[in-house]
Amino acid sequence: MPASSASAQDLSRVASAITAVLPALNRALDRRVAQDFPHSKPSEGQLALLRLVGDRDGLTVREAAETLLMKPNNVSALVSQLVGEGQLERRQDSADKRVAHLHLTGEARRRVDTVDDLIAGYVVEALRTLTDGDLDAIGSALGALDALARRIHPAAH
Repeated sequence: MPASSASAQDLSRVASAITAVLPALNRALDRRVAQDFPHSKPSEGQLALLRLVGDRDGLTVREAAETLLMKPNNVSALVSQLVGEGQLERRQDSADKRVAHLHLTGEARRRVDTVDDLIAGYVVEALRTLTDGDLDAIGSALGALDALARRIHPAAH
């Protein structure tokens, strides 16, 4: 695939816009969830870990750290917090007692589903207010944004 012929100035403008709008969108969603979620809202790191364990039941702290692009000691701290809150279970590997496998509790699964439903609802609500042209532009951009994320860090997807 050929590289873009866009000027350095155009690329810089697009890069600045992306790095401004994505965190702003995330903060807006985070604040809405904090208002409407009936429990204390998990941090973004906790939520990412809970979602990952929900998708890959039984993974290890090391595997989680690699997938989330985090340091193992930071993931270990999140695991300890979530175990203490009854959101995660840590089960020893039968073959190697030094290795623990992570599992969501039923309560954690319900809470993650609730957060994800809230977020999806907010986005759908906002999308309904946009023009067809805006919706087409967003739809067209999704594949490119995913490709951009993979080029910035291939392990991110």
